Amino acid sequence: MAKTDTSEFRPGLNILVDDEIYSIVDFQHVKPGKGGAFVRTKLKGVENEKNIEKTFRSGEKVESVRIETHTYQFLYAEDPLFFFMHQETYEQIPLEKSRVKKHEFITDGEICNLVVDVENERVLYAEPPAHITSTVENTDPGLKGDTAQGGSKPATIASGAVVQVPLFINQGDEIKVDTRTGEYIERVNTN
Repeated sequence: MAKTDTSEFRPGLNILVDDEIYSIVDFQHVKPGKGGAFVRTKLKGVENEKNIEKTFRSGEKVESVRIETHTYQFLYAEDPLFFFMHQETYEQIPLEKSRVKKHEFITDGEICNLVVDVENERVLYAEPPAHITSTVENTDPGLKGDTAQGGSKPATIASGAVVQVPLFINQGDEIKVDTRTGEYIERVNTN
């Protein structure tokens, strides 16, 4: 792994802290009246999603980690593993369920993002795309006069996830969902 000086810190840089990979969210160079300068950082865990603050001495070297995102197609799940396939090489990668984020939004054939630590050739985690289009498999029927301004009701989509949708959504409708928040975005016209 490459060593990076604190003068090279920038948002989005991935570094190794206590054997965990963190991404720099924010940083500030501080030069007090007394003592040496330092860099105060806010970090977000890449795998564990913990938010921490850490201070580094100015000029201190830390290990940077090169992380890339690759698209893979989800094939199937066989508890406790999820199997993904590279689109060009057809290489299959099994991942433990605990390393598949928002797995409730993933259906067979879904194109997912696998986040890879390049130096160690290790898949850190998999996640579905930010927005998916899915069919409503089960929900209470809408009533005449229900509007988009009204309340919401639970709906089960094809992947098995339950999403709150407006009252006018019916079984069989195609909807767009934000997988990061689990929220309904819009109904998709199938014309």
